[in-house]
This record gives sequence, C-alpha cells and structure tokens, in this order.
Amino acid sequence: MRIPSLVVLALVVLIGGFAVAQLPAPWQDGLVEHLSGAWKVEGRVLGRYAHHEIQAEWVLNHQFLRIHEITASTAPKTEHPYEATWFLGYDPISEKYLLHLMDIYGARFSETLGWGWQEGNQIKFVFEYPDGPFHTTFRWNPESGTWQWLMEQKGKDGKWSPFADLKLTKATSP
Repeated sequence: MRIPSLVVLALVVLIGGFAVAQLPAPWQDGLVEHLSGAWKVEGRVLGRYAHHEIQAEWVLNHQFLRIHEITASTAPKTEHPYEATWFLGYDPISEKYLLHLMDIYGARFSETLGWGWQEGNQIKFVFEYPDGPFHTTFRWNPESGTWQWLMEQKGKDGKWSPFADLKLTKATSP
C-alpha cells in the first residue's frame, strides 16, 4: 500500500508544528522560590516524631517545583520509611496553585491532586479524599528562613485535627 504524498506532507507539517510550538515562559513565584533547595524536616506525623529530608528543584521548563521527600538517613530505625515526590505548579487561567503527590502508597487521581491559593506568606491546599477534605499549608517564615508544613484532616464528626506539623530548615552542606 502506498501512502499518498499529500498525507505525508500533512503529517510533516503537523509534527513540525508541534516541534516549534512556543514554550510558556518559566514560572516565576517569589514565595515558592524560597522552597527551592535542600531541607531538613522534623516534626510530628500522626503523633509520631518524623525526620525527613527534602530536595526541591525547578523542573520541566521551570513550570514545576519538584519536591522529593524521603525519610532521613539519620532517622531512628523505628521510624516508618517514607518517600514521596510532590510537583508544585501554578495554573494562570484559574489563578490557583496545583500540588500533585506521588508516594509509596500508590495513587488515585482524586486523592493526590490538591488545589491551593496564596494568603500572605503561605499557600493553602485542599485535597478531596473519599473520607473527607484534607488541608496542606506551607507557611514561610522570612525572619528565620524556615517553613512550617501543616497538614490537617476533617473527621467524620466534622472536626479538623492535625495530621502533621513539620518544620523545614535549610540543610547544611556536609
């Protein structure tokens, strides 16, 4: 079977158009920029002490801040191992932040995608879980150069309770 030359030409033009499509300008966000880098994370998750490390870097044409979180190598052996990758981005059409979670527990789209907004030095996200909403707030403290990472869940009784309260401090170079 011979493919007509007009079809081949149309495919070349179509594919070539994708190749030269203009990329969006890199996303610039002064608050999120503070989160870039290496962090030591300590605090409580479900009432248990947690020691994590974060490496956050701009990826995908500076459209997302990839936040790689892992149990710290210095954590006690009794601490549950954890690893996650978060992608933090911004949708200029809806004027909302996006936070997409991928972790060791697997994924369901509705459970791993949060939408958020900025209020002063913090970004608040809402995740819609089947058993109720879940809030994640990143709060920048410019005086100390630290972040507070607060997670709260709404119980069946309608009350909010802490899931995690973590402090991020810049990691020191070895």
